Amino acid sequence: MTAHSLRRYLFNLPIDCLSLQETLDWIDKAIQKKEPRQHTVINAAKIVLAQKDTELKKSILESDLINADGQPVVWAARWLGIPIKEKVSGSDLIVQLLKLAEKKQWRIFFLGAKSKTLERMIERLKKEYPTLQIAGSQDGYFAKEEAKPIAHRIKATKADILFVGMPTPKKENFIRDYKDIMQVPFSMGVGGTFDILAGQVRRAPAWVQNIGCEWLFRLYQEPRRLWKRYLKTNTLFLYMVFRARLFPHKGS
Repeated sequence: MTAHSLRRYLFNLPIDCLSLQETLDWIDKAIQKKEPRQHTVINAAKIVLAQKDTELKKSILESDLINADGQPVVWAARWLGIPIKEKVSGSDLIVQLLKLAEKKQWRIFFLGAKSKTLERMIERLKKEYPTLQIAGSQDGYFAKEEAKPIAHRIKATKADILFVGMPTPKKENFIRDYKDIMQVPFSMGVGGTFDILAGQVRRAPAWVQNIGCEWLFRLYQEPRRLWKRYLKTNTLFLYMVFRARLFPHKGS
């Protein structure tokens, strides 16, 4: 079950040109089918990393649903002739899915972040979504040899949705490697969104997101951790976009 009829390719990576509501409808149907599906969002940094990281690229290519995360990707894709309807960021999607999960009584498993962050997030979510069914949780700081046992534990919880709050490419590769063991109908990497839901990091205001500067807001909050990443990946992404526009015969 993929969105191939609305699938396009940007720099040899797939993007499904769905709106937020169409994405939610797709997920609803996927959960009803009870077969393991992987969701991925791609932003400028991930597009750049995937050009050289073959495992990350494989994880993206094998995903069942791929959304554009971030206004710069939407603008770049449209400029290059790809009709993306709107950005569907992981931070927006997880909030909508939490609301829908409470309504439909879907079971949620949270994997990632530090233990204290995870505890704080779950405490806040229980207040905001009092009837949300939390199947279980596990912090993201585990050894490689612990990954498979954790996947089996997730399977035992019979979760309907798995949110993985770990860095790229760890989250994408974990889902790809263990989705057949976990048998979770919908698994999604959400990066640092657990920090936002825990109240430890602020999300950029809507107007900042709309002008494509959410990355700048994040950089303001975590300059030491993010400045090198954004300087390198944003510059390379802009180069790739302008090169594809000027030399379309070389592909995008």
